[in-house]
Amino acid sequence: MGLMNGDSAAAHNFALQIDGVQVEYLAEVGALQLEQDVIKHVQNNPQGKPVVRMMPGISQGGTVSVTRGQTQSSSFTNWINESLAGNMGSARKNATIIYMDYMNNPIKRYDLRNAWCCKVETAGTKAGEAQVLTEQVTITFEELVIA
Repeated sequence: MGLMNGDSAAAHNFALQIDGVQVEYLAEVGALQLEQDVIKHVQNNPQGKPVVRMMPGISQGGTVSVTRGQTQSSSFTNWINESLAGNMGSARKNATIIYMDYMNNPIKRYDLRNAWCCKVETAGTKAGEAQVLTEQVTITFEELVIA
């Protein structure tokens, strides 16, 4: 069953897939950012008055950050390593962020085409503190398809 009319999706129910394989554990998905150039075209109409048209330009691609606990997930770690090593033939993958309803049914998909990891940041550690060790990975992508 999908969402009832007027309901919104819960922010805690999401998943990340890389080339169709779901990442085992994920703590957070940051804001998805995509930018597209805007072309401003000014011309005169037959009466000599300026007319301004705004048109879409080249997409600049985008980024999203995900946070995960330090686990033994070798597939995600291998993807990070391939990306950071510059092995773009194997690093560029299609990733999908999936948001789900209360029954774990997909309700929104963000397909990130030709995605790869461009930044890794580990959480700080402190002796005597009880906390989970996490890493934040920034994923860059060339194209976004929303389904």
